[in-house]
Amino acid sequence: MRPDRDALEIRFPRVAGYRTELPQDRLNAQFDADSILVISPDLVGAAETRNSGIIGATVDLNLVHTGDVRQSQVFYELTSHLLLSRFRDANGEPQLHLFGQLKRIARQWLDGYLDCKGGTYPAQLKYKTLADMACERITAGITRTQLGERPIMALLDPYNPVGSTTHVNFNTSKTERWETDARRCHLNWVILDSDWEAEFCRVAEAHPRVRAYVKNHNLGFEVPYRYGSEMRRYRPDFIVQVDDGHGEEDLLNLTVEIKGYRGEDAKEKKTTMDVYWVPGVNNLGTHGRWAFAEFADVYQIEADFKAKVESAFNTMIEKVVGEPETQDASLHPGADNAEESNASIWRRGE
Repeated sequence: MRPDRDALEIRFPRVAGYRTELPQDRLNAQFDADSILVISPDLVGAAETRNSGIIGATVDLNLVHTGDVRQSQVFYELTSHLLLSRFRDANGEPQLHLFGQLKRIARQWLDGYLDCKGGTYPAQLKYKTLADMACERITAGITRTQLGERPIMALLDPYNPVGSTTHVNFNTSKTERWETDARRCHLNWVILDSDWEAEFCRVAEAHPRVRAYVKNHNLGFEVPYRYGSEMRRYRPDFIVQVDDGHGEEDLLNLTVEIKGYRGEDAKEKKTTMDVYWVPGVNNLGTHGRWAFAEFADVYQIEADFKAKVESAFNTMIEKVVGEPETQDASLHPGADNAEESNASIWRRGE
Protein backbone atom coordinates (compact mmCIF):
# COMPACT_ATOMS: atom_id res chain seq x y z
CA MET A 1 0.00 0.00 0.00
CA ARG A 2 1.17 3.49 -0.83
CA PRO A 3 -0.31 6.94 -0.15
CA ASP A 4 -1.58 7.23 -3.71
CA ARG A 5 -3.81 4.17 -3.08
CA ASP A 6 -5.40 5.42 0.13
CA ALA A 7 -8.55 6.51 -1.72
CA LEU A 8 -9.13 2.85 -2.62
CA GLU A 9 -9.58 1.73 0.98
CA ILE A 10 -12.49 -0.69 1.48
CA ARG A 11 -14.21 -0.91 4.86
CA PHE A 12 -16.58 -3.71 5.84
CA PRO A 13 -18.68 -4.73 8.86
CA ARG A 14 -17.51 -7.59 11.06
CA VAL A 15 -20.74 -9.51 11.64
CA ALA A 16 -21.02 -11.82 14.65
CA GLY A 17 -24.60 -13.02 14.16
CA TYR A 18 -28.13 -12.17 13.04
CA ARG A 19 -31.41 -11.25 14.67
CA THR A 20 -34.68 -12.16 13.02
CA GLU A 21 -38.26 -11.68 14.16
CA LEU A 22 -40.68 -14.07 12.51
CA PRO A 23 -44.48 -13.63 12.63
CA GLN A 24 -46.40 -15.41 15.36
CA ASP A 25 -49.67 -15.87 13.50
CA ARG A 26 -49.21 -17.03 9.90
CA LEU A 27 -46.06 -18.71 8.60
CA ASN A 28 -45.21 -19.25 4.94
CA ALA A 29 -42.07 -20.35 3.15
CA GLN A 30 -40.42 -19.52 -0.15
CA PHE A 31 -37.95 -22.11 -1.41
CA ASP A 32 -35.54 -21.95 -4.34
CA ALA A 33 -32.92 -24.15 -5.99
CA ASP A 34 -30.54 -23.70 -3.04
CA SER A 35 -33.22 -25.09 -0.71
CA ILE A 36 -32.72 -28.55 -2.20
CA LEU A 37 -30.93 -31.00 0.09
CA VAL A 38 -29.29 -33.90 -1.73
CA ILE A 39 -28.73 -36.92 0.52
CA SER A 40 -26.16 -39.11 -1.17
CA PRO A 41 -23.17 -41.29 -0.22
CA ASP A 42 -20.99 -38.20 -0.71
CA LEU A 43 -22.78 -36.62 2.24
CA VAL A 44 -23.58 -39.55 4.53
CA GLY A 45 -21.04 -42.21 3.55
CA ALA A 46 -21.48 -45.57 1.89
CA ALA A 47 -25.10 -46.70 1.58
CA GLU A 48 -24.16 -50.35 1.09
CA THR A 49 -21.25 -52.33 2.52
CA ARG A 50 -20.18 -55.99 2.52
CA ASN A 51 -18.99 -57.59 5.75
CA SER A 52 -17.15 -60.89 5.75
CA GLY A 53 -15.35 -62.76 8.49
CA ILE A 54 -12.54 -65.28 8.34
CA ILE A 55 -15.13 -68.01 8.07
CA GLY A 56 -18.82 -67.98 7.26
CA ALA A 57 -20.96 -66.27 4.69
CA THR A 58 -20.59 -62.64 3.70
CA VAL A 59 -23.33 -60.16 4.61
CA ASP A 60 -24.39 -57.12 2.60
CA LEU A 61 -25.58 -54.23 4.75
CA ASN A 62 -27.72 -51.48 3.22
CA LEU A 63 -30.41 -48.95 4.06
CA VAL A 64 -33.33 -50.62 2.31
CA HIS A 65 -35.13 -51.20 5.61
CA THR A 66 -35.32 -47.43 6.20
CA GLY A 67 -37.57 -47.22 3.16
CA ASP A 68 -40.31 -48.85 5.24
CA VAL A 69 -40.53 -45.87 7.60
CA ARG A 70 -43.92 -44.21 7.19
CA GLN A 71 -44.16 -40.76 5.61
CA SER A 72 -46.15 -39.43 8.54
CA GLN A 73 -43.40 -40.42 10.97
CA VAL A 74 -40.78 -38.53 8.96
CA PHE A 75 -43.03 -35.45 8.78
CA TYR A 76 -43.78 -35.53 12.49
CA GLU A 77 -40.21 -36.03 13.72
CA LEU A 78 -38.77 -33.39 11.38
CA THR A 79 -41.44 -30.89 12.45
CA SER A 80 -40.77 -31.63 16.12
CA HIS A 81 -37.05 -31.05 15.67
CA LEU A 82 -37.74 -27.84 13.73
CA LEU A 83 -40.01 -26.52 16.48
CA LEU A 84 -37.73 -27.45 19.38
CA SER A 85 -34.52 -26.20 17.78
CA ARG A 86 -35.64 -23.07 15.91
CA PHE A 87 -38.93 -21.78 17.32
CA ARG A 88 -38.76 -20.93 21.02
CA ASP A 89 -40.02 -17.84 22.79
CA ALA A 90 -38.03 -15.36 24.89
CA ASN A 91 -38.25 -17.71 27.89
CA GLY A 92 -36.91 -20.66 25.94
CA GLU A 93 -40.25 -22.46 25.73
CA PRO A 94 -41.22 -24.10 22.41
CA GLN A 95 -44.01 -22.26 20.57
CA LEU A 96 -46.33 -25.24 20.34
CA HIS A 97 -49.10 -23.27 18.64
CA LEU A 98 -46.91 -23.14 15.50
CA PHE A 99 -46.66 -26.93 15.18
CA GLY A 100 -49.45 -27.26 12.61
CA GLN A 101 -48.05 -24.53 10.37
CA LEU A 102 -44.51 -25.85 10.63
CA LYS A 103 -45.74 -29.31 9.71
CA ARG A 104 -47.37 -27.88 6.59
CA ILE A 105 -44.15 -26.13 5.60
CA ALA A 106 -42.03 -29.19 6.41
CA ARG A 107 -44.28 -31.28 4.16
CA GLN A 108 -43.90 -28.68 1.39
CA TRP A 109 -40.11 -28.88 1.67
CA LEU A 110 -40.00 -32.68 1.89
CA ASP A 111 -42.26 -33.12 -1.13
CA GLY A 112 -40.27 -30.86 -3.41
CA TYR A 113 -36.79 -30.17 -2.09
CA LEU A 114 -35.38 -33.43 -0.73
CA ASP A 115 -33.45 -35.56 -3.20
CA CYS A 116 -32.30 -39.03 -2.12
CA LYS A 117 -29.67 -40.65 -4.32
CA GLY A 118 -27.36 -43.63 -4.26
CA GLY A 119 -29.39 -45.92 -2.01
CA THR A 120 -30.33 -43.31 0.59
CA TYR A 121 -33.83 -42.71 2.00
CA PRO A 122 -35.77 -39.84 3.62
CA ALA A 123 -35.79 -41.67 6.95
CA GLN A 124 -32.13 -40.73 7.33
CA LEU A 125 -33.38 -37.32 8.41
CA LYS A 126 -33.66 -39.00 11.81
CA TYR A 127 -29.94 -38.34 12.15
CA LYS A 128 -29.50 -35.03 13.98
CA THR A 129 -26.92 -33.61 11.59
CA LEU A 130 -29.13 -34.18 8.56
CA ALA A 131 -32.19 -32.97 10.47
CA ASP A 132 -30.35 -29.75 11.34
CA MET A 133 -29.43 -29.23 7.69
CA ALA A 134 -33.07 -29.71 6.69
CA CYS A 135 -34.28 -27.35 9.43
CA GLU A 136 -31.82 -24.68 8.32
CA ARG A 137 -33.16 -24.85 4.74
CA ILE A 138 -36.74 -24.64 5.99
CA THR A 139 -36.03 -21.76 8.38
CA ALA A 140 -34.27 -19.83 5.62
CA GLY A 141 -37.32 -20.35 3.40
CA ILE A 142 -39.58 -18.93 6.11
CA THR A 143 -37.25 -15.99 6.73
CA ARG A 144 -37.07 -15.26 3.00
CA THR A 145 -40.79 -14.43 2.94
CA GLN A 146 -40.26 -11.74 5.59
CA LEU A 147 -37.40 -9.83 3.96
CA GLY A 148 -39.59 -6.89 2.97
CA GLU A 149 -41.76 -6.85 6.09
CA ARG A 150 -39.69 -7.71 9.16
CA PRO A 151 -36.13 -6.41 8.91
CA ILE A 152 -33.26 -8.76 9.64
CA MET A 153 -30.52 -7.09 11.66
CA ALA A 154 -26.85 -8.03 11.57
CA LEU A 155 -25.17 -8.10 14.98
CA LEU A 156 -21.66 -6.66 14.83
CA ASP A 157 -18.62 -7.68 16.83
CA PRO A 158 -18.83 -5.33 19.84
CA TYR A 159 -15.04 -5.12 20.21
CA ASN A 160 -14.08 -4.80 16.54
CA PRO A 161 -17.15 -3.82 14.50
CA VAL A 162 -15.39 -2.56 11.36
CA GLY A 163 -12.58 -4.01 9.26
CA SER A 164 -10.48 -2.27 6.64
CA THR A 165 -7.92 -2.95 3.93
CA THR A 166 -5.68 -0.45 5.72
CA HIS A 167 -4.71 -3.08 8.29
CA VAL A 168 -3.57 -5.76 5.80
CA ASN A 169 0.16 -6.45 6.06
CA PHE A 170 1.69 -9.93 5.80
CA ASN A 171 4.48 -11.96 4.23
CA THR A 172 3.91 -14.98 2.00
CA SER A 173 5.96 -17.58 0.18
CA LYS A 174 3.30 -18.27 -2.45
CA THR A 175 4.44 -17.59 -5.98
CA GLU A 176 1.00 -17.50 -7.61
CA ARG A 177 -0.01 -13.88 -7.32
CA TRP A 178 -1.45 -10.99 -9.30
CA GLU A 179 0.11 -7.52 -9.31
CA THR A 180 -2.81 -5.15 -8.99
CA ASP A 181 -3.56 -1.95 -10.84
CA ALA A 182 -2.75 1.01 -8.58
CA ARG A 183 -5.96 2.66 -9.78
CA ARG A 184 -8.18 -0.24 -8.68
CA CYS A 185 -6.82 -1.94 -5.56
CA HIS A 186 -5.63 -0.68 -2.18
CA LEU A 187 -3.20 -3.62 -1.92
CA ASN A 188 -0.28 -4.15 -4.27
CA TRP A 189 -0.68 -7.93 -4.66
CA VAL A 190 -3.49 -10.48 -4.83
CA ILE A 191 -2.50 -13.92 -3.56
CA LEU A 192 -4.14 -16.46 -5.86
CA ASP A 193 -5.69 -19.77 -4.86
CA SER A 194 -6.73 -20.66 -8.43
CA ASP A 195 -6.54 -19.49 -12.03
CA TRP A 196 -10.17 -18.44 -11.72
CA GLU A 197 -9.21 -15.70 -9.30
CA ALA A 198 -6.56 -14.36 -11.66
CA GLU A 199 -9.20 -14.20 -14.38
CA PHE A 200 -11.51 -12.35 -12.04
CA CYS A 201 -8.82 -9.77 -11.24
CA ARG A 202 -8.30 -9.16 -14.94
CA VAL A 203 -12.03 -8.67 -15.57
CA ALA A 204 -12.54 -6.47 -12.51
CA GLU A 205 -9.68 -4.12 -13.34
CA ALA A 206 -10.91 -3.72 -16.92
CA HIS A 207 -14.57 -3.12 -16.09
CA PRO A 208 -15.58 0.56 -16.43
CA ARG A 209 -17.91 0.53 -13.42
CA VAL A 210 -15.46 -0.97 -10.94
CA ARG A 211 -13.90 1.63 -8.67
CA ALA A 212 -11.97 -0.65 -6.29
CA TYR A 213 -11.64 -4.30 -5.33
CA VAL A 214 -9.72 -6.47 -2.89
CA LYS A 215 -9.07 -10.17 -2.35
CA ASN A 216 -10.22 -11.43 1.03
CA HIS A 217 -6.84 -12.77 2.11
CA ASN A 218 -5.75 -11.93 5.66
CA LEU A 219 -8.46 -9.29 5.54
CA GLY A 220 -10.55 -10.62 8.43
CA PHE A 221 -13.80 -10.54 6.44
CA GLU A 222 -15.87 -13.52 7.66
CA VAL A 223 -19.53 -14.51 7.46
CA PRO A 224 -20.97 -16.69 10.26
CA TYR A 225 -23.27 -19.47 9.06
CA ARG A 226 -24.63 -22.81 10.22
CA TYR A 227 -23.86 -26.09 8.48
CA GLY A 228 -25.84 -28.92 10.00
CA SER A 229 -25.22 -28.84 13.75
CA GLU A 230 -22.01 -26.85 13.45
CA MET A 231 -21.43 -23.10 13.41
CA ARG A 232 -18.84 -22.09 10.83
CA ARG A 233 -17.29 -18.97 9.35
CA TYR A 234 -17.23 -18.38 5.63
CA ARG A 235 -14.67 -16.20 3.85
CA PRO A 236 -15.91 -14.77 0.53
CA ASP A 237 -13.25 -14.35 -2.13
CA PHE A 238 -13.55 -10.69 -3.13
CA ILE A 239 -15.13 -7.35 -2.29
CA VAL A 240 -15.74 -5.13 -5.31
CA GLN A 241 -16.94 -1.53 -5.17
CA VAL A 242 -19.16 -0.76 -8.15
CA ASP A 243 -20.60 2.51 -9.43
CA ASP A 244 -24.22 1.54 -10.13
CA GLY A 245 -25.51 5.07 -10.65
CA HIS A 246 -25.65 6.36 -7.08
CA GLY A 247 -22.44 8.35 -7.42
CA GLU A 248 -18.91 8.00 -6.12
CA GLU A 249 -20.02 8.61 -2.53
CA ASP A 250 -22.49 5.72 -2.52
CA LEU A 251 -20.83 2.80 -4.28
CA LEU A 252 -22.31 -0.70 -4.24
CA ASN A 253 -20.17 -3.16 -2.27
CA LEU A 254 -20.39 -6.42 -4.19
CA THR A 255 -19.26 -9.51 -2.29
CA VAL A 256 -18.07 -12.12 -4.78
CA GLU A 257 -17.46 -15.85 -4.46
CA ILE A 258 -15.51 -17.71 -7.16
CA LYS A 259 -16.94 -21.22 -6.99
CA GLY A 260 -16.26 -24.39 -8.94
CA TYR A 261 -17.95 -27.46 -7.44
CA ARG A 262 -21.08 -26.53 -5.46
CA GLY A 263 -21.62 -28.90 -2.56
CA GLU A 264 -24.21 -28.65 0.19
CA ASP A 265 -21.99 -26.25 2.15
CA ALA A 266 -21.91 -23.85 -0.82
CA LYS A 267 -25.71 -23.74 -0.78
CA GLU A 268 -25.69 -22.84 2.91
CA LYS A 269 -23.15 -20.07 2.31
CA LYS A 270 -25.15 -18.52 -0.52
CA THR A 271 -28.40 -18.78 1.43
CA THR A 272 -26.79 -17.10 4.42
CA MET A 273 -25.53 -14.24 2.26
CA ASP A 274 -28.84 -13.76 0.42
CA VAL A 275 -31.23 -14.20 3.36
CA TYR A 276 -29.27 -13.01 6.41
CA TRP A 277 -25.97 -11.20 5.86
CA VAL A 278 -26.78 -8.83 2.96
CA PRO A 279 -30.26 -7.79 4.20
CA GLY A 280 -28.98 -7.56 7.78
CA VAL A 281 -26.06 -5.28 6.91
CA ASN A 282 -28.13 -3.13 4.55
CA ASN A 283 -30.78 -2.68 7.24
CA LEU A 284 -28.15 -1.26 9.60
CA GLY A 285 -27.75 1.70 7.24
CA THR A 286 -24.26 2.51 8.52
CA HIS A 287 -21.99 0.47 6.25
CA GLY A 288 -23.17 1.35 2.75
CA ARG A 289 -25.04 -0.87 0.33
CA TRP A 290 -24.07 -4.51 -0.13
CA ALA A 291 -24.91 -7.31 -2.57
CA PHE A 292 -23.67 -10.84 -3.27
CA ALA A 293 -22.70 -12.64 -6.48
CA GLU A 294 -21.42 -16.13 -7.17
CA PHE A 295 -19.50 -17.17 -10.29
CA ALA A 296 -19.16 -20.81 -11.25
CA ASP A 297 -17.74 -20.84 -14.80
CA VAL A 298 -14.40 -19.23 -15.63
CA TYR A 299 -15.29 -19.01 -19.31
CA GLN A 300 -18.46 -17.06 -18.56
CA ILE A 301 -17.05 -14.97 -15.74
CA GLU A 302 -16.86 -11.73 -17.71
CA ALA A 303 -20.44 -12.00 -18.97
CA ASP A 304 -21.72 -12.95 -15.50
CA PHE A 305 -19.90 -10.06 -13.87
CA LYS A 306 -21.36 -7.53 -16.30
CA ALA A 307 -24.82 -9.05 -15.80
CA LYS A 308 -24.59 -8.59 -12.03
CA VAL A 309 -23.55 -4.95 -12.34
CA GLU A 310 -26.17 -4.25 -14.99
CA SER A 311 -28.85 -5.91 -12.86
CA ALA A 312 -28.11 -3.60 -9.90
CA PHE A 313 -28.17 -0.61 -12.25
CA ASN A 314 -31.45 -1.69 -13.88
CA THR A 315 -33.06 -2.26 -10.48
CA MET A 316 -32.13 1.27 -9.47
CA ILE A 317 -33.66 2.70 -12.68
CA GLU A 318 -36.87 0.68 -12.23
CA LYS A 319 -37.30 1.97 -8.68
CA VAL A 320 -36.86 5.57 -9.85
CA VAL A 321 -39.43 5.34 -12.65
CA GLY A 322 -41.80 3.23 -10.55
CA GLU A 323 -41.88 0.22 -12.85
CA PRO A 324 -42.06 -3.28 -11.35
CA GLU A 325 -38.74 -4.96 -10.92
CA THR A 326 -37.92 -7.84 -13.21
CA GLN A 327 -35.75 -10.79 -12.37
CA ASP A 328 -32.59 -11.17 -14.42
CA ALA A 329 -32.48 -14.84 -15.36
CA SER A 330 -28.78 -14.61 -16.22
CA LEU A 331 -27.97 -14.14 -12.52
CA HIS A 332 -29.65 -17.42 -11.62
CA PRO A 333 -28.53 -19.92 -14.26
CA GLY A 334 -30.20 -22.78 -12.41
CA ALA A 335 -33.57 -21.10 -11.98
CA ASP A 336 -35.05 -22.42 -15.22
CA ASN A 337 -34.17 -25.96 -14.23
CA ALA A 338 -35.18 -25.65 -10.59
CA GLU A 339 -38.48 -27.43 -11.11
CA GLU A 340 -36.78 -30.28 -12.93
CA SER A 341 -34.16 -30.53 -10.20
CA ASN A 342 -36.68 -30.75 -7.39
CA ALA A 343 -36.96 -34.44 -6.71
CA SER A 344 -39.85 -36.00 -4.87
CA ILE A 345 -39.17 -37.06 -1.32
CA TRP A 346 -40.08 -40.65 -1.97
CA ARG A 347 -37.91 -41.12 -5.04
CA ARG A 348 -35.64 -44.04 -4.29
CA GLY A 349 -31.88 -44.06 -4.82
CA GLU A 350 -30.69 -44.17 -8.38
